[in-house]
Amino acid sequence: MYRSNNVAARIFNRQIATPPPGTSFHCARRFYENIVPNHTVYDVECPDHSFRKFTVDGQYLITFSRNHRDLIVYRPKWLSFSYKGDEIDMFQELPSSAQKFESFFNLIYSVSLASCNELICKDFFLYMESNRFGIFATSTAQIQDAPAVGGAVPGVPSIEKITFHLLRLEDGEILDVKVFVNDFVNLAHNTGVFLYDDLLAIVSLRYQIVHILQIRDSGHLVDVRAIGAFCREDDELFLNSSSQCVGVSERSRLLAGNVENGYHHNESNTDNSFLSGLKQRLLSFIFRRIWNEETDHRLRVQCLTKSFYFHFQDYVDLIIWKVQFLDRQHLLLKLGSVDGGVSRMADHHRAFFAVYDMETTEIVAFYQNSGDDLYLLFERFCNHFHAASRNSLCMNFISSHSNNIHAQEQLRSLKNKAASYSQFVKKMLVSLPFNCQSQSPSPYFDLSLFRYDEKLISATDRHRQSTDHPIKFILRRPPYSLRFKIKSGPEGGITDGRTKGISTFLFHPFLPLALSIQQTTYLHPSVINIHFRR
Repeated sequence: MYRSNNVAARIFNRQIATPPPGTSFHCARRFYENIVPNHTVYDVECPDHSFRKFTVDGQYLITFSRNHRDLIVYRPKWLSFSYKGDEIDMFQELPSSAQKFESFFNLIYSVSLASCNELICKDFFLYMESNRFGIFATSTAQIQDAPAVGGAVPGVPSIEKITFHLLRLEDGEILDVKVFVNDFVNLAHNTGVFLYDDLLAIVSLRYQIVHILQIRDSGHLVDVRAIGAFCREDDELFLNSSSQCVGVSERSRLLAGNVENGYHHNESNTDNSFLSGLKQRLLSFIFRRIWNEETDHRLRVQCLTKSFYFHFQDYVDLIIWKVQFLDRQHLLLKLGSVDGGVSRMADHHRAFFAVYDMETTEIVAFYQNSGDDLYLLFERFCNHFHAASRNSLCMNFISSHSNNIHAQEQLRSLKNKAASYSQFVKKMLVSLPFNCQSQSPSPYFDLSLFRYDEKLISATDRHRQSTDHPIKFILRRPPYSLRFKIKSGPEGGITDGRTKGISTFLFHPFLPLALSIQQTTYLHPSVINIHFRR
């Protein structure tokens, strides 16, 4: 049905018509087809900061100093300026005072996070909307060839100190910190950390422990459980008491874990007597699943020999790559080889997925990354894998192929173009588990409202290759017209011989406001453009 693009007509229609039940938010978001960023201030004068993102409630813009030591927080404000004269020309240039960064953002505070030889991880930031808490990370440099001591996994780098800071973003007060010593957590794009409501999961790649913390309203980080070497709270006590029966030498071998982070690191290696508690539960699940598939004893033994014992060492060597909450009780674990866990090209490595129940400490499902059963769940219930916080309303409107017909068509097109179905499944499941808070809730990325080239821009928080051509946002409904364009870099393109570099786009979650940041490969300052509705 054709709808007028006139705002006044839409407002009048809203007064006389009632939307179908459960669609009021969707109907309200259609106003964004009219209210779009229609003006750009190119190469705006601004501080030389590293821009991270807007918070999901739109209250704060998170930036870091170029030396990666200070956190600088701004509050967005709408541009206001005055003209001299009786008549206003909407197409005349903005005054020079209105083309500065300070005209759009107010500086709230700057606070130093990094100490001594630590630096802020500029790609890491999590926001707890209910309390307006921010989680930041600082770390020392990686040690690539660190020895595997104290139960560490061989081949995984080490970081001397990793510090997670819990801040109240209203005033910048540091409420609590959590320190990991001689460990490794993948902080790039929140890969190794996942926030769900007030629960925080941190994956120690080096010691194969999933640390579950709770963020209290008082601003304290409280240890809830550590899943890895032990699964229940009394597992370590039971092993300590049992080891007394096997002698002092065996006991020292059993419990020779590194306790610098508050937990014993007892992941399997050649010096330990037992596999970790999580690994034992995984092997038990695989064994019982194969056992229950056959009723005939002879066939059952053949299946176990072929599918379990033959691959036993492969299962033992699996390590946890990533973790995400599916709900407050279940974790989705991604497992694979050591090389895939530390490589940036993990797409080419074989991977497995497991669903872990934290209450029963049992593995309840196990899938291979080329398996059809997990893909069918992903295709039908993609939204459940995002596991958005219950307090975040805008995050529920992010487009996916399980809630948007246009995303479904794109998925169907990719499936038809794929050379083989198994490779297509691997390609689709490579993003699981999703990085926490990695997608923008901006309505301009809603595929039911606008069409755009997802190779150049998308809701996913990633750097993009710069282009001299503007990115077009076209209406999905009649008259299918061009609504606005976004262009990164200088207005006339790069003319001084520099390479185009990469671009980052930061969209406000609900205002017609966006930042485009273009960085070249040379030591030139970034080119910041501000796109807004004039």
